[in-house]
Amino acid sequence: MTSDDVILISGARHARNSPATRPVRCRPVNAPLHRHELPAQRCHVQGDGVLLQAYVWGKADGPTLLLVHGYPDSHEIWLPLVSALAADYRILAYDVRGHGASQAPRRLRDYRLERLANDLEAVIRALSPQQPVHLVAHDWGSIQSWEAVTEPRIQPLLASYTSISGPCLDHVGHWMRQRISLRSPGALRQVLGQLLSSWYIALFHIPLLPELCWRLGLDRAWPWLLRRVEGVHGLPPSSTQRSDGMRGVQLYRANFIRSLLRPRARSTCVPVQLIVPLADRFVRAQLFDDLPHWAPSLTRRDVRGGHWHLLAEPKALAGWIREHVARMEEDQGVSK
Repeated sequence: MTSDDVILISGARHARNSPATRPVRCRPVNAPLHRHELPAQRCHVQGDGVLLQAYVWGKADGPTLLLVHGYPDSHEIWLPLVSALAADYRILAYDVRGHGASQAPRRLRDYRLERLANDLEAVIRALSPQQPVHLVAHDWGSIQSWEAVTEPRIQPLLASYTSISGPCLDHVGHWMRQRISLRSPGALRQVLGQLLSSWYIALFHIPLLPELCWRLGLDRAWPWLLRRVEGVHGLPPSSTQRSDGMRGVQLYRANFIRSLLRPRARSTCVPVQLIVPLADRFVRAQLFDDLPHWAPSLTRRDVRGGHWHLLAEPKALAGWIREHVARMEEDQGVSK
């Protein structure tokens, strides 16, 4: 890659003595397009110790959306939604560290939530320095975004947050402690049910085994598994599926145990739209029952669908985002 391919942008204000944000100029991507994909502008953003690949689509003067993907995905998971919204919004996305075209750290501690939140902050400061963004996140993108949404330093950069199928791990830790302390059969069944739904997390903590599965062909089988297990047919194939799966397990290893055993009190004043797919096989709806305690400005939508369904068929999701963003823009316009 030559210096003409991308413009390097520094946005990591959290870093000591970081330079001021440079004017944003990005180069259109010339790679072959997936069937959902619109031409994008591609930028490098300096995150917290890694170089992040970021993408820009849409209406330059529209409200700004920032999309954060989960595991084992890359920014490509958002392409159907981008196509549905790009006519009216300026849309940003990036490949999370270790995924897609972003750099992959070698050390486990470099995948901790604090580093991921710093990356998100860097993207906002680089690509939307004057305008707070409406954050939209799915799965592990949502988990890491909760770290940013509950960080007072980052909250002023966020106009709203739409969370899909990804709880704050600290909130889960408190939820589990509270249910266990009740010692009632119903509460204990809730905990046991979620643990059974999270069986894969234990698998991901076994050294080398998840990586071996991806090397032996899980990447090629992944579209078939989504169709078979989730009933999902419309997601674009990922060009980095194997590496995303192999590297992304570090997210689980670096964060789950420490967050669940020693949960912090993490609250936010950011307006939150919580979208809960009721057929999610991995994240049960009951995990969010205590969320009003942590996010007082909360709108909850319980919807039909599985873990990836809303991303594959984004018409309904696009409508909910439009409605939520319009309400937030109106409220914030009145308050100015």
